[in-house]
Amino acid sequence: MNLKNKVAIVAGGARDLGKACSLRLAAEGAKVVIGYHGSDQGAEETLREIHAAGGTAIAVKADLTQESGVARLVASSREAFGDAIDVLVFVTGGLVARKTMAQMDLGFWNQVMNLNMTSMFLCTQAVIPHMPEGSTIVTYSSQAARDGGGPGAIAYATAKGAVMSFTRGLAKELGPRIRVNAICAGMFDTTFHDTFTQDEVRSKVSASSLVKREGRPGEAASLTAFLASDESGFMTGNCVDINGGMLFS
Repeated sequence: MNLKNKVAIVAGGARDLGKACSLRLAAEGAKVVIGYHGSDQGAEETLREIHAAGGTAIAVKADLTQESGVARLVASSREAFGDAIDVLVFVTGGLVARKTMAQMDLGFWNQVMNLNMTSMFLCTQAVIPHMPEGSTIVTYSSQAARDGGGPGAIAYATAKGAVMSFTRGLAKELGPRIRVNAICAGMFDTTFHDTFTQDEVRSKVSASSLVKREGRPGEAASLTAFLASDESGFMTGNCVDINGGMLFS
């Protein structure tokens, strides 16, 4: 999975799955642009770890729900590493809060859609003109897109379902010049679940999986590196499940 001298933007690359992706792509030789918004400490730590391991990276603070933030991210990549952007890994997204239909208002719905889907649209639209032939895009969906999500996750699950459809449509539009694949992640040991999922629920879900545990961020990063590399050259438009056997597509 050699990515030597490739330029890779990791949107949401400062914590949890995104951080693991940033570290793994740098270890494979990529020049990594870590896009982050609220994770200042995480960005500093990720950057420090990459540099300590001899890798090359920069960190760019940007709100990817805004065109100005996306423009800043792309401009910073081009200024640091040249005009070409070979890999885009889009991890940015989140649940925001667990709310039922009765609890949601339009403002909350739009917030979730903007965070998970509008940001992806803006970022891919801005990056694609700088991607040479043979480039790759890896998006992050969720098991919630397959099964509708847990309690209070309707908006999030809907947004992640849109990510899957967007990935397939984009693969059709960009093929064969650029490959596009999605990762549908199940329950991983991340701050997402530390924040939004009760311990007893996590234990029950882990026990229900075929491997009897949560996923490790590095495992998602390994799949990301594979999809970003030429090793997956015959894969595009795929939504790849990584969930310990919790759900078969």
